[in-house]
Amino acid sequence: MESKEDIIFIVSRFPYPLEKGDKLRAFYQLKELSKSFHVTLICTTDISVSAENLAIVNQFCKHVHIFNLKKSGLLIQLLASLFDSKPLQVHYFYRKSIHKQITAIIEKTNPKHIYCQLIRVTEYAKNQHIIPKTLDYMDALSKGMERRIQTEFWYKKWFYRLESKRLKHYERRIFDYFEHKTIISEQDRKLIYHPENQKIEVVPNGIDQSFFETLSVVKDYDIVFTGNFSYAPNIEAALYLAEEILPRLKQKGISCKLLLSGANPVKRVLDLQSESITVSGWVDDIRISYQRARLFVAPLFIGTGLQNKLLEAMASELPCITTPLANNALGGINNETILLAENSDLFVETIIKGLNPENSYSNIAKNGKEYIQQHFSWETQTSRLIEIIHSTVK
Repeated sequence: MESKEDIIFIVSRFPYPLEKGDKLRAFYQLKELSKSFHVTLICTTDISVSAENLAIVNQFCKHVHIFNLKKSGLLIQLLASLFDSKPLQVHYFYRKSIHKQITAIIEKTNPKHIYCQLIRVTEYAKNQHIIPKTLDYMDALSKGMERRIQTEFWYKKWFYRLESKRLKHYERRIFDYFEHKTIISEQDRKLIYHPENQKIEVVPNGIDQSFFETLSVVKDYDIVFTGNFSYAPNIEAALYLAEEILPRLKQKGISCKLLLSGANPVKRVLDLQSESITVSGWVDDIRISYQRARLFVAPLFIGTGLQNKLLEAMASELPCITTPLANNALGGINNETILLAENSDLFVETIIKGLNPENSYSNIAKNGKEYIQQHFSWETQTSRLIEIIHSTVK
């Protein structure tokens, strides 16, 4: 039996629980990578990690090193960012003291490969010139920040404009420090402004097989939308559903019950709670939230990358209505595997049809589930990453 080689995986957040997209991607990639390599996980965190969550992640790792980002150091990093061209989020996750310890771990481990998730952690590994490295951009963060300029309050626009500019520059500059680069979608690859961006490998997200199971759940909501509700694109989508779509449906004599299900709802989302709208907060099994509704509606007009929520909803055999922007990375076919709407009129029209028993979208839901089954398993999606790492191991 061939022995496993050592690799190091560096992430900016502890990859459990799975309430954020980067944590979900890291967790399932870690699970797959552990089948081929001995993985030493290095992560920063600004919240405490429970023993239970550590045990869940630990089963896929040879070693786990957790570095706490103390709030006392944050102010220093924020001040440093005023005199530096690096993005604020790179500063936020960086500490010199942590860098020294990570360097010592790398020297002791002597890994065959270093894998960094997101540009946030690249400062910790970029100058390890002897060891082959892969950077997972995940998304074009600069473009996501640029899109937020249009939706934020006027007094915040300057910050997002500055951070977008810095991210664009940093995404281009950090490219040459890493031998291999990955990203979630072709759409985002084109938005990394480096002349050789075609060298970035597209490694999409996958879906946990448990989402394909049929659960015995009463459908007591008409519409569900899920996500981390401290994340701007999800906040805007929730407000759009509650303040734009539901009132227009009501004008047409259709009373809808909406479920907003997901972690960390901010006050603007919590305030939407009403007789017709439920804001559930974190739920232990998000599959139940999907299967409680007749339609999944995701009016995502900002943000980048492949939306895990769409994969999960389609795998749950739920008719999905979303925007062309959100579908770009998914590649669903309109009116065959997914339903697309780009404005309020189309969202309202498509929802009305979906709620009419005589106009059921059951075939589209079935096709959508089959599409996800065929194209989005974590094993399939992570295989390319494993090939990349194997190609550098000598």
